[in-house]
Amino acid sequence: MSQTLQALAEFTASRLIGDGSVTIDKVASIAHAQPGNLVFVESDRYLEEALNSKASAVIAGEFAAGSSGRKPLLISPRPRLAFATAAKLLYPRAKFTPAIHATAIIDQSAKVSPSSSTDAYAVIEANAVIGDRCFIASGCYVGPGVVIGDDCEIYPRVVIYPGTTIGRRVIVHAGAVLGSDGFGFVRDETDGRYVKFPQVGRLVIGDYVEIGANCTIDRGALDETVIGPGTKLDNMVHVGHNCNIGANVVIAAQTGISGSCSVGDDCVLGGQVGMGDHAHIEAGAILGGQSGVLPNKTIRGKGVVFWGTPVKPVREYLKELATLSRLTRKAGK
Repeated sequence: MSQTLQALAEFTASRLIGDGSVTIDKVASIAHAQPGNLVFVESDRYLEEALNSKASAVIAGEFAAGSSGRKPLLISPRPRLAFATAAKLLYPRAKFTPAIHATAIIDQSAKVSPSSSTDAYAVIEANAVIGDRCFIASGCYVGPGVVIGDDCEIYPRVVIYPGTTIGRRVIVHAGAVLGSDGFGFVRDETDGRYVKFPQVGRLVIGDYVEIGANCTIDRGALDETVIGPGTKLDNMVHVGHNCNIGANVVIAAQTGISGSCSVGDDCVLGGQVGMGDHAHIEAGAILGGQSGVLPNKTIRGKGVVFWGTPVKPVREYLKELATLSRLTRKAGK
């Protein structure tokens, strides 16, 4: 949806330098920008490249203010955030026509808002509740008693097990499985068989959560698994039973979180992080990719970057790597 630069300046709370009537229709990278596109830079290192690109305007920090006249500018203290905010205006949320496809199966006791859309071959079971302006895509399964809040987008072949509760404005991408049984078994020492521990809890997902494709989130064994508001999960993330993931947490792809773990508010977990059972990460910690947190371990340090297996502060980890490298070289002489 095309916007004037003046409208984007107001929407992103940026300071406009130059012609506000310039029309912007897309965001783009600097390398592939075309007329009508908006790009951004976070440091003066890339400013010249942005100014010389085909883009019609640039979002940048105060360092770019002296370059006025060469290209219209939006000056923001946080250019990346302003760029993302501008994209929300240029690419508004898709509008789904309220409808129920002829092949969809909806139980008579389910309550589906007339403003929502249900696509082909979706199944909505007994006593499920679908809020206003939701989109349930083809092949989805919404189990008995599931509650989905307003303005949610559930993409193809998502499976939502019974009793799961999903907040408002949640996006669940294709193939995710929400509320399935956790991995809990008790060994019978008399014959070596494993007996399944009850998996009768539920899954609660907060508002403004986004869940990537093929994620799996288990319900609680006896209580609840909780995903806090504003949290974002990349593709193929697994969250085990009884976990409590805080608000505004970011978890990158292929991370695996064992049962009964907790992750505090505002944490960042890189790709392929592994957490053993009953591990705890306190608020604001940052774990680098492929870090490993041992069972029952507590990690604390707001804004501190951790790395390695077992995980430790990154400076300590890098020092150990350097020492190991020196010892290896000496041993090889």
